Amino acid sequence: MVKPGRSHSPFGQRVTLGISLILLVLGLWAFVIEPNRLIIRSETVGLKGWPNQLSGLRIAVIGDIHAGSLYINDSKLRQIVTLTNSQQPDLIVLLGDFMVQPGFLKSEVVPEKIAASLKDLHAKLGVYAVLGNHDWWFNGERVRKAFDDAGIKVIDNQALPLEKDGNRFWLAGLGDAWTGGPAVKETFATVPAGAPTVALTHNPDLFLQLPNRDLLLLAAHTHGGQVNLPFVGRLVVPSNYGQRFAAGLVREGGNTLFVTTGIGTSIFPVRFRVPPEIVILTIHPD
Repeated sequence: MVKPGRSHSPFGQRVTLGISLILLVLGLWAFVIEPNRLIIRSETVGLKGWPNQLSGLRIAVIGDIHAGSLYINDSKLRQIVTLTNSQQPDLIVLLGDFMVQPGFLKSEVVPEKIAASLKDLHAKLGVYAVLGNHDWWFNGERVRKAFDDAGIKVIDNQALPLEKDGNRFWLAGLGDAWTGGPAVKETFATVPAGAPTVALTHNPDLFLQLPNRDLLLLAAHTHGGQVNLPFVGRLVVPSNYGQRFAAGLVREGGNTLFVTTGIGTSIFPVRFRVPPEIVILTIHPD
């Protein structure tokens, strides 16, 4: 006697089909749609001791371009320039990791080509950069020269005064925590005590090494974990402090940190609930 084959109920088939469609849509979103997006995100930060005369200073914050990673091609670099310039920021800062390690769905783009694509960035107070770990793993001095030659000044472990409408503040760049030999004490020794200061670095782990001066530190590096699951959080954050400095605004010890989630991808070409971003940060007195 032949036993009849086991069959699935129509309800079970619909559930299976529904789950399959949901997984397909999520996969398309995470691997195709979201990594290829580019949004403008506006943030406002209040700083203790920031002068009223400099209220409303607008800084375009760009990090982790990773040219050569999936979706970060010449067209995307031009889009970064066009979108950033359209916001008419007072200052543009580039927070490192312009390069990418060649590998799966990643190809090397030389720094001279990246700098040539970004040289049309324009802001009244200038365009400044610091280098990241991927830049040093490639060739930090070559990346620095390419950007300097394109008119984008790299200020690792340097500080310089800037003026907006005759009112001075300081811009301090710090070397990358992993690879750039950050000289925190030496750099801030050149900044007058009490002067309003914006600091730049690639890796936010330097935040706790800053002097307590009511500083604003801008950083990148984490990519916001690239994947931020509901009820679970950010899966992988390359920081000694886990999710503490993963993204956005953090205030500790009198200083303020802002971490951008960046534009490109590293390791895997995936983003989920962490869209590529250009941040327009507006500073006001607290």
